Amino acid sequence: MKIGITCYPTFGGSGVVATELGIALARGGDDVHFISYAMPSRLNILHERVRFHEVTVTPYPLFDPYPPYTLALATKMAEVAAYEKLDILHVHYAIPHAISAYLAKQILAGQSLRFITTLHGTDITLVGRDESYLPITKFGIEKSDGVTAVSRWLKEETAKNFATEKEIEVIPNFVDPSRFKRHDSDICRMLGAGGEKLICHVSNFRPVKRIMDVMQVFARVARKIPSRLIMVGDGPDRSKAEAFCRDRRLRDRVFFLGNVPNIEELLGASDLFLLPSDTESFGMAALEALASEVPVIATSAGGLPELIIDAENGYLLPVGDIDAMADRAMEILSDDALRKRMGIAGRELAVERFNVAKVVPCYRQFYERIISSPP
Repeated sequence: MKIGITCYPTFGGSGVVATELGIALARGGDDVHFISYAMPSRLNILHERVRFHEVTVTPYPLFDPYPPYTLALATKMAEVAAYEKLDILHVHYAIPHAISAYLAKQILAGQSLRFITTLHGTDITLVGRDESYLPITKFGIEKSDGVTAVSRWLKEETAKNFATEKEIEVIPNFVDPSRFKRHDSDICRMLGAGGEKLICHVSNFRPVKRIMDVMQVFARVARKIPSRLIMVGDGPDRSKAEAFCRDRRLRDRVFFLGNVPNIEELLGASDLFLLPSDTESFGMAALEALASEVPVIATSAGGLPELIIDAENGYLLPVGDIDAMADRAMEILSDDALRKRMGIAGRELAVERFNVAKVVPCYRQFYERIISSPP
């Protein structure tokens, strides 16, 4: 099968899932063509069945200050689909990708190009619900030949917030257990964490991730348990978090590593993962932590309860309950038997329900169903 994939090429969850899906499809024998304005951050392997097509926007004074990326993307989608004879386009994140795919389909009206849209979260819960984007987001969803969501919660939110009766298939995010697993890490040894507990957080450092809650929790834990915090990612709240560490004299205990490609090494050596978000449609970073045998403390918000089983592979707590999160963190970090038991339970769930070998075939079956269905 020849598949076109469009995503945001950043370290956000939608880009990670799209890239990992494309790589897995290519390894399974499909030809995969990534179409975006930059190389996806996780596309760090060479494979004979993977191609990247860069979308460029022609500079023109009339377009300043808002170059029409949506139109350039639609043009590139149509060009690649025609030249490579794509069977289907798969776009991740509704805005603007679903609209560009719809335009590409109209450009190639005689070629029966199909496209599916995968909803990831903020395209539905935040951006798409803005009055400026709600009508066109709904249009993109309803014009898609197929729609998937990464959690049951997100499916229900989409139906409710957009008053749409469009059929939505739930296909969860996935993880490669052979890559994300427990192991020692040279990077962690470089941080000088010998004998201390390692706590990890991974995100895009946006307000919805509640980075300052991570800081507050760690400050409480560090007063009682020798520990260090690894902050992976980048974004608008990083400076605020760094200032907090300077003010609390935590600079030698908190490490801001930015966007790193070998995240599995950091997770595999961690003792605890923190994810105190306002909401998560799924929680991709939490899944990768679970696969690495790392207990997760998260909020009981969005799709996280579909992944975190309270008191079994971690803890689910109310948004903003910093004291309870710190108490649970200290409980796990001070009891190695509990930490190991939760870690094993987390990996078992990840392998059983969210294994790449189990989930990726669901996408391929969905492609086949959409391609074979009447126009």
